Amino acid sequence: MKPISYCLFALVGCLHAADDSTALEKLGAKVIMTKGIVTQVQVKCDAFTEADFRTLGSFTTIKDLTISGKTITDSTLPLLAGLTNLERLSTNEIQLTDEGYKHFAAFQRLTSLSLFHPAFRSKSFTGRGLAHLKSLPKLERLTFAGSTTGDAALEAIGQLTQLKDFRTWHTAQTQAGNTQLLNLKHLTGLRLGQRLPEWGKDTPISFDESTLAIIAKITTLESLELTEARLSAKIIPHLKALPKLTKLKIETVDISSEDIEAIQAALPNCKVDHKPISEADKEATLVKKLRL
Repeated sequence: MKPISYCLFALVGCLHAADDSTALEKLGAKVIMTKGIVTQVQVKCDAFTEADFRTLGSFTTIKDLTISGKTITDSTLPLLAGLTNLERLSTNEIQLTDEGYKHFAAFQRLTSLSLFHPAFRSKSFTGRGLAHLKSLPKLERLTFAGSTTGDAALEAIGQLTQLKDFRTWHTAQTQAGNTQLLNLKHLTGLRLGQRLPEWGKDTPISFDESTLAIIAKITTLESLELTEARLSAKIIPHLKALPKLTKLKIETVDISSEDIEAIQAALPNCKVDHKPISEADKEATLVKKLRL
């Protein structure tokens, strides 16, 4: 039998954890607790004050954080520096400048980072600041999507040689930017989607069949997702050049069922997951939205 003092200590700890959970819930957060401690949080921070950021940053047991809002800036992100156990972070609409990315160095255990719509249309974020993520030795997975930055961001990401998985779409990159992927020597997973065209301008596409000649040189790839393009069986030689490829996903792509069958036949050791695109979606997504 455990001593009464131990039981009282455990009871106080549980009550404290409950109080902590309540404090986060007052901020509108969805909280998941594991063995009495807060480990996962999902929250919108549009109305956060500095005090609210400090409250969130005091929960040092959080391992998984999903946060969205334009109040995440160069001055508020450091208020979360106490989250030293953070392993997975997903953000939306953060307003960091290039210099602001140095503050991610506080999260040394981070393995996965998602950046959706970062500083959209902001001139203070060129994408070069992503190079600061080199300071995260355990970062293996990066998603960079919905950004008005282009090749400068890809050049910075090419310096993150610790990455094993990279996912990008709806940015302003060009075909030239794709060559930076060749610097990721440990890459086993890649999702590549289309750039967003700039309104009123003839915006070059960032991904087509010719891009596969670049991808074919990333011989470490085991998983590949191709989306938002027009493809055919002509990409087969490039896919066959990937000796470790076991998973191929083709979605929101204009490609015939006959070409998909040919690709699968040419890659007997690779599972090909294809979701056909309807004629209506071709017109709405590929033609009108992406101007392919």
